[in-house]
Amino acid sequence: MKIKYILFAFVMMTAVSHAQTSYLQGVKVENLKIGRLNDKMGVSMNVVIDGLDIKPNDMVILTPVIKSNHDETSVQLAPIVLAGHKRFKILKRKQMFHNPLDLNNDKAPYTIVRRSYNEIQTVAYTTELSRTDWMKDASLVLNENVKGCADCNRGEGLSYTVDKRFLPGDYKPTYKVTYLMPEAEVKTRSEKHSATFNFVVDRYELHRDYKNNAVKLNEVDRIIHEIQNNTDFNITKLDITGYASPEASVAHNRILAKNRAEAFANYLISTFGIPRTRLLVKSYGEDWNGLRKAVVGSTLADRQAVLNIIDQISNPDARDVKLNKLSGGATYRTLLDEYYPPLRRTEYTIVYNVRPFSVEEAREIIKTNPKLLNLNEMYMVAQSYPTGSKEFKEVFDISARLYPNNELSILNSASSDIEAGNVNGALERLSKISNNAKAWNDLGVGYALKGNLSQAKNFLDKAANNGDTHAKHNLEELEKVVEQQ
Repeated sequence: MKIKYILFAFVMMTAVSHAQTSYLQGVKVENLKIGRLNDKMGVSMNVVIDGLDIKPNDMVILTPVIKSNHDETSVQLAPIVLAGHKRFKILKRKQMFHNPLDLNNDKAPYTIVRRSYNEIQTVAYTTELSRTDWMKDASLVLNENVKGCADCNRGEGLSYTVDKRFLPGDYKPTYKVTYLMPEAEVKTRSEKHSATFNFVVDRYELHRDYKNNAVKLNEVDRIIHEIQNNTDFNITKLDITGYASPEASVAHNRILAKNRAEAFANYLISTFGIPRTRLLVKSYGEDWNGLRKAVVGSTLADRQAVLNIIDQISNPDARDVKLNKLSGGATYRTLLDEYYPPLRRTEYTIVYNVRPFSVEEAREIIKTNPKLLNLNEMYMVAQSYPTGSKEFKEVFDISARLYPNNELSILNSASSDIEAGNVNGALERLSKISNNAKAWNDLGVGYALKGNLSQAKNFLDKAANNGDTHAKHNLEELEKVVEQQ
């Protein structure tokens, strides 16, 4: 709905001689309202004629005209006829006998008003017409035609522009999306590694100079040193798990795997000074799952038979007997030589905390190693850039990639997508958290931008009822969009 209070500025559309009579200076328009519903348009206004002193034999024909601002296209509306007291009687008599009124207008008069001098008079004008595209850039003017006695023209061709763009164009809503700052938290990171050390048969002492253990331990040294020497990190825990291959008994292998894991733990304590209290040592024992996975991807002649034994015999020790019988023992020897050694391994997970970073530091780190930042730090980095900028959006894209299941990360990246025009991408992200009340405002905005106004209102209503101030604003914007349709 468009509401204006308009006082006419006198505009001469054509040259008028000094002999012509005009009453337009005494007319003003108030409360112009334009309503739109589907393909119809309603026009209402108050035409105030308090300032008119019309001569007894004169009549003033005021014709509202909608005129294109680009070409000669126009639509005349029903005219308002204002008459002096003598002329008013003549017009009414003509109406009574169905005689033409000689208004020089194809439209029947909206009303015929007798002007009573010094009285307050207002014509409440309301009409409806079909709306077409050219009216989006059109003016509303009042054309004046003054007639005296014997219907002689006393003034013609004068007009006032009521509104140079009287029909509001398509409303451009300003929706507000939701950005939420994640809480600052202790940043705990972990790295999982695996080392296949060589041990003397049935022994658990870890020797660097035995077979290729030096290569394996050098790799361990490099990994631990990188973390220990980084002043941004602090190792808080090391989880060590020992695995064994399936030969021998289950009980024996569980103890052997535990002792070999303890040997690796002792190496870390003596080499790097890691406190024993930070080490958690466990034994997984025989790794049948690892064997099964290796056999599935193998070309063993007895591949299916091996898998059947693993799947169908529940007693692990009984499996060895069955495996040893396949192909006269050839398959078992292949397993011992090629498939069992990788199962005898030690897996270790290094858990460490990362210190907090300033915004300036985080702006550099996000370019090189963003996994060291938490969501709060990423949010602060994004806020350090202009909203909607390339850098602003990139930060939230990185956040969504590193924290794909975090609801705040999903919400903030969706908001960034909406502002960048990627509404489909935003709705796809938000579909994962559509039950989260914090996402309802953005869902409403996304559906509004897609033109699904009923779905948009549904989500915005829910968000507003939940106390979301952005949603309340967006509902007002949505209402304006609905009104213009």
